[in-house]
Amino acid sequence: MNDIVRRDPFSDLLRGFFVRPVDFDFDVSTQAPEMRVDVKENADHYAVSAELPGVAKDDIHVNIDGQLVSISAERKQEKETRDGERVLRTERYFGKVSRSFQLGQEVDEARASAKFKDGVLELTLPKKAPAQAKRLTIE
Repeated sequence: MNDIVRRDPFSDLLRGFFVRPVDFDFDVSTQAPEMRVDVKENADHYAVSAELPGVAKDDIHVNIDGQLVSISAERKQEKETRDGERVLRTERYFGKVSRSFQLGQEVDEARASAKFKDGVLELTLPKKAPAQAKRLTIE
């Protein structure tokens, strides 16, 4: 009589997963940059908070075009570990991240302001007063 063997296709996958060596030398700063953005609306302005850890202030760019707001950032990092004259490890990382979003009302670019402190970009974007419709007099 034939012996029937039950085979689970996922067992090989899981066995390989647990056998692999785990790298405990994981450095969060070498990951691709992320940007978490919060947008809050008040009666007269929008408040935007963007988390940009590990990014220098000079590498952040904010563009405003009417209702469209774009934030882009670039992280450049080089790390070298030395033991005397022997180089043990050299790492380089360059990465870009960008986000664009459209607001419900146009932004007054002249009064907009930005602050960057402790890896958090804070934007204050005043709403532009809606243009009043002009009534023409017919002659």
